[in-house]
Amino acid sequence: MAFVPAGSLRFHVQRLPATAGAAAPDRPVVVFLHGLVVDNLSSFYCPLAVPVARAGHEAVLYDLRGHGRTERPVTGYDSRTAVRDLVSLLGALGLGHRRVHLVGNSYGGTLALHAALARPDLVAGLTLLEPPLGGAWVENMVDTLSAAALSLEDSPVPAELLTLRLRKAANLTSIADELLNRTSLIDDIAASRTLTPADFARLDCPALIICGEHSELVPGGRELARHAPRATIEILPGLGHDVLKESSGVLRETVLAHLETTAAGAARGARVPRTGALVR
Repeated sequence: MAFVPAGSLRFHVQRLPATAGAAAPDRPVVVFLHGLVVDNLSSFYCPLAVPVARAGHEAVLYDLRGHGRTERPVTGYDSRTAVRDLVSLLGALGLGHRRVHLVGNSYGGTLALHAALARPDLVAGLTLLEPPLGGAWVENMVDTLSAAALSLEDSPVPAELLTLRLRKAANLTSIADELLNRTSLIDDIAASRTLTPADFARLDCPALIICGEHSELVPGGRELARHAPRATIEILPGLGHDVLKESSGVLRETVLAHLETTAAGAARGARVPRTGALVR
């Protein structure tokens, strides 16, 4: 466990070195971006991050702004700030000159896509697990989070969970309460810009979208794959939204194969320039 100052925040970070021999200096670092509110870096650790490191890729996991053990400011939960946070953190870790492969789950997949569009010089490839991309998702999520915020406000649930010695559940509930009722997260998501087919067409890196067969997010994933010139979609049969938890074996092999393909392509490309705007 490590806490790394980057920009104005202190981020909770886990960094896993490549354990199948030293990672080549031109091989992209694999960076994991988790989902919203009750999620954190731990959801990636066993299903993907450890296998990725064992396969010879350096891996970086971190709790997003306000999530997990990262500091929780009142504002800054929009995608543009999330990209700045990512770039600042990579610089603080001494990785500002390396290209990265972003693995994003759920809302983390949306943030990864924003990062690739804003910094094509930085992002060598994408693996997007169930990324929510449509405007309807934003409306539904804002409604869901608003209802959750109301139910958590002044709720006795965290204290009751502690009484039952359910410390992890109590901690997640308290974090959710703070994020939803004491930060701008809901407002920032409500104000977020929906990516369009024209945005997808600008995506100039290999991207693999993975969705469960029964997920409501499949149409958005298909649209991304249809318009992005180097994107493909993999539909996992019999699954819903949570492919990260429900399909670890198949998911692991699919992700590792995609990483090997994109790493080979990135090895033939240039490194990241040391100058340039954080977000275009």
